[in-house]
Amino acid sequence: MVKKIVGWLVLVPLSVVLVLFALANRHLVAVNFNPFVTTTPDPAPGYGVPLFVVLYAMLLIGVLAGGIATWFAQGHHRRREKHWRRETQQLSEEIERMRRRYGETRPANELDDLLELR
Repeated sequence: MVKKIVGWLVLVPLSVVLVLFALANRHLVAVNFNPFVTTTPDPAPGYGVPLFVVLYAMLLIGVLAGGIATWFAQGHHRRREKHWRRETQQLSEEIERMRRRYGETRPANELDDLLELR
């Protein structure tokens, strides 16, 4: 419940600010990826992109690039967690096999609590 309220308190004002920004920056700008070509000061009618579209696109590209970089940077953590999960599963299976083999008389959950496996 608190997360939803905080989410609304953050997202609604942010959305309002982004809409106001878009309304304030509707003029057309020329987009050119070649830094050596100069653009004319008055582009032809129908030529250009609204400034807010350019800025929103750059914001989206930045967020995606940051997310991808973070995903790759945290790869070793995911591999390590996968390794420990697999080892925990193997040890749990081994404990169950030993319980069945030696006819363990203690309840399983008491032993698990003792070993803190689950």
